[in-house]
Amino acid sequence: MNGASREALSSAREQLDALTDNTSVDATTLAEELAAVTALLDREVSLRRVLTDPAQGAEARAELAGRLLGSRVGAPTAELVAGMVRSRWSRSRDLADAMEELAYSADLAAAQRAGALDDVEDELFRFGRIVSSNLELRRALTDRNASVAAKTELLRSLLGGRANPVTERIVVRLVVQPRGRSLEAGLDALSKLAAHRRDRMVAVVTSAVPLSEGQRERLSATLASLYGRQIHLNLDVDPEVLGGVQIRIGDEVINGTIAARLDEAARRLAG
Repeated sequence: MNGASREALSSAREQLDALTDNTSVDATTLAEELAAVTALLDREVSLRRVLTDPAQGAEARAELAGRLLGSRVGAPTAELVAGMVRSRWSRSRDLADAMEELAYSADLAAAQRAGALDDVEDELFRFGRIVSSNLELRRALTDRNASVAAKTELLRSLLGGRANPVTERIVVRLVVQPRGRSLEAGLDALSKLAAHRRDRMVAVVTSAVPLSEGQRERLSATLASLYGRQIHLNLDVDPEVLGGVQIRIGDEVINGTIAARLDEAARRLAG
């Protein structure tokens, strides 16, 4: 992608990250709904063109998308799709391509949330090696005359119970919805998405009162320096911490709250 589409995709990625960082959002459902919207845009070329037509106002495009999707998708998906169609796209197909990428990214976010992203990344790599070394299997998975049910059943027999459910789900989608792309190219793109997701760190920051913009910037810079990579802050407010902040990055907790210090003092007195 280039020009307007590249900027629109960058904005959509930020929206997706904000949604998947929210633990109340079901990333798996988000992925499935985005994949369904991708399939709709692939089938309905005229719709795709209308939703990316710069002659139509941004809000008019968003309202049209909302009417079409209605109650068939949840609020997070509707919000994300509306934001995407408000953006300008260089080509109408770029919207569908971006939607597909976000669907896979949401699946990978679900794996990351479950602590299984490394496993998924490794399984994608190993599956790619198996496909490249087994021409009969590759032919069966890419045969245009084979039914979706037959390909799905074959993949279930290969991966079911042996691979992470996220791996199985995204490989099935890649095979049955190749969208004009070779299987090897699709697996390579998925591996790159997984690597990108793995390099992204999220810190859940809990404080007694909302942090100011200056405090957020200083905390973000400090954590980036400490961990050697960019860190996204997911902010939460909990009056029970009394003061200070608690920072959780993966399994690591940095606790500087007054409540934690009081608890520690109480333990020492009791001991």
